[in-house]
Amino acid sequence: MNIQTETLTKKTNFRWAIVGLLFFATTVNYFDRFLMGILAPLLETEIGWSEQEYGYIIAAFQFAYAAGTLLIGYVIDRIGTRWGFALSVTLWSVASMLHAAARSWVGFALARVGLGLSEAGNFPAAIKTVAEWFPKKERAFATGLFNGGSNVGAILAPLLIPLIIAQFGSWKWVFILSGLLGIFWLVFWLIFYNNPRQSKYTNQAEIDFIENGEPVLEHEKISWIKLLKYRQIWAVAFGKLFADPVWWFYLFWGAKFLHSKFGVDLKELALPLVTIYVVADFGGIAGGAMSSWLIKKGKSVNFSRKITMFISALLVLPVMTVPYHSSIVISVGLISLAAAAHCSWAANNFTLASDLFPKQVVATVTGFATTVSTLGGMLTALLVGYVLNESGAEGYKIAFAVASCGYLIGIAVIHLLVPKMKPLTKLV
Repeated sequence: MNIQTETLTKKTNFRWAIVGLLFFATTVNYFDRFLMGILAPLLETEIGWSEQEYGYIIAAFQFAYAAGTLLIGYVIDRIGTRWGFALSVTLWSVASMLHAAARSWVGFALARVGLGLSEAGNFPAAIKTVAEWFPKKERAFATGLFNGGSNVGAILAPLLIPLIIAQFGSWKWVFILSGLLGIFWLVFWLIFYNNPRQSKYTNQAEIDFIENGEPVLEHEKISWIKLLKYRQIWAVAFGKLFADPVWWFYLFWGAKFLHSKFGVDLKELALPLVTIYVVADFGGIAGGAMSSWLIKKGKSVNFSRKITMFISALLVLPVMTVPYHSSIVISVGLISLAAAAHCSWAANNFTLASDLFPKQVVATVTGFATTVSTLGGMLTALLVGYVLNESGAEGYKIAFAVASCGYLIGIAVIHLLVPKMKPLTKLV
């Protein structure tokens, strides 16, 4: 039963509370995965690993994440968003706490495998949730809002890690407490989440607004293998492939670059990293709002998504000059701009899955696309580790140059694959 009668014309707005839950989950998700990048200089000294071995640790996470997204997206479409997301968060909370038991780079790599497999459920579940709870004209904005949690998690990490270590005397407690955050979120998810028609917090007016006359595909079991024949799934996948490895680079090597280039230590990391990810957060919200605003003004979904992504791609280009600047202010400013542009890109690229496919397969599509991009990120991590191990700080010139170019290639490939962005209403 809904909380109001169907005759009441004023709609409820519980969908925004759902975005709040997704935002919190994404914050915890990124706080967990960002810990390694922040703690890397400390752990490198205490545990003792080389740049190449650190690359192996990152690659282990990304390989597991790639495998996990391929599996968990399909599982979520099968068992539903509510229980699929709950399963993922439970497992990643346990995996996070297991890092505290690691004693070598191999131990950390194994713990990262568990974290990667389980954290893979966040975005397939979140994108499917947005598809279930929002009409197309609001999806990019909603995605930009919840994806802002990735930046908040990255902001909280450098702020809280020194405090936790100072309070408890060990980096191990950082991983334990991060796991407990996931369990805390799980309670609220199970209390408040259901699909719109089964939720007791919505009325018919909000349900009608969400569905907005969208055709509903009859429920059928469709494997991701069957989806591979559609160009639309490759558009989503390549959009992520040319962008996500860059984000992984910022996430896992950003703190190490600042330490290497400017001598920034653990206690000094907070200000530059908070700056980068606060700006990135605004970029994601702005990018989602821009395409949503264009659609509301009567522009096509095709034009609105692509023009926003093209502008985002142009804003990334200056990041190639970062290693050549002697000013930390300029370097952090350019990385901040690139991170903001990435989040703008991501808000729209994520939304392509629900623009192009029926809601029933959105998690599967998102999972497959994330698998493709994460495998690219894994190879990138190995290459970055190798280049830095062989070339030292000079290797960052190559890394940042490559990081600046992927987005323009990505939007060109997307346009070639789906020039009119025609959505699928029937899968055969």
